[in-house]
Amino acid sequence: MESYGEILKKARKEKYLDFDVISRETSITRRYIEALESEQEDVFPDGTYLKGFLKSYSEYLGLDSDRMLQLYRSKTLQESPVPVELTAHEKPKFLLPLIFSVSGVIFIGVIVTLVIIFNKKLEEAKEANQTKVYIAREYTLTEQPLKEKLFEKDRLILGSSGGNITLTVATTNGKFGLETPAGTQIVELSETSEIDVDGDGKPELIVYVEDVSTNGLNRGAQVDIRLKSAENVAIIAPDENSIQKIEDLPKGKWVEVLSDNRAYPFTLNATFRAETMMRYKMIPGSDPLNETIYSSGEQLSLTVRNGIRIGIANGNAVNIKVQANSKIYDKIFNGQDFPGTQGEIVVKDLKWIKDTDGKYKLVVIEVD
Repeated sequence: MESYGEILKKARKEKYLDFDVISRETSITRRYIEALESEQEDVFPDGTYLKGFLKSYSEYLGLDSDRMLQLYRSKTLQESPVPVELTAHEKPKFLLPLIFSVSGVIFIGVIVTLVIIFNKKLEEAKEANQTKVYIAREYTLTEQPLKEKLFEKDRLILGSSGGNITLTVATTNGKFGLETPAGTQIVELSETSEIDVDGDGKPELIVYVEDVSTNGLNRGAQVDIRLKSAENVAIIAPDENSIQKIEDLPKGKWVEVLSDNRAYPFTLNATFRAETMMRYKMIPGSDPLNETIYSSGEQLSLTVRNGIRIGIANGNAVNIKVQANSKIYDKIFNGQDFPGTQGEIVVKDLKWIKDTDGKYKLVVIEVD
């Protein structure tokens, strides 16, 4: 019959856990954890401490604590010394009660064994039903840092001049490994590393490993991943459900930039010739409004999915171009589009709309 110590040890090894991690996460000292698995009950101050630690450790491992306590009690019962009264030489008149007593102990032992076997089978069936196959997740890298616990086979989508690049988590066992077109890149625990994913000599990522499993794969790696440049923002296809229909636009308040059979991400590049205040916000979206004062000579590059709302003061001092489908469209906005003085803000939308013939148009729309 399997003992509670063997079950604890087996569960820990299946989960690739080490004693230091368990001690830190359960507040049970390593000495007591090892004593539970080896069933060294004399290590504990008394049975109350042992049962309390056994219950906490069992629940931490995802085991049935009631069953584990029952196994402990059964072991204690089986190891208890036989009362002196049962081994002493008694007169024949006490023989019958002795037989009944021994029979009762045997009967109880059989019942306990059957209960334990039944509970074990029930637990195995329960664990089998709860077993889940891990499905790898996919993360799109944007201007915002990615702070996640990643597991083997998870994927990261990175943007590049040639399109999106898929990076795959190769390992989280003792170190963090990322499979890239330039080979597997390794980052150690508590290490910050710049990673060149395509071997062109220019790092695209900054990776910091905050925590990583030291014994097993299923605990994953807690990482902080940031882009070195906005050029590496992954390109995401526009959300067609959010594209406005042309018949819903106010007449005479929009100008077409280009027309195509599909909508796709585009890049907005702004060059500032003098101090200019500019506000922008992706549409649709829940991100907060970005407001910055740019100095002469500064540039801004943004990757836009569906559209962007722009507010500019002193519009004569900024030149905005749009790169879409490998073509550049300049003079999208100019001083006439953004008249006004330094203190006056003019707002425009640059976004995809859908025409009645099924085609898509990138248009500039006046915003009241």
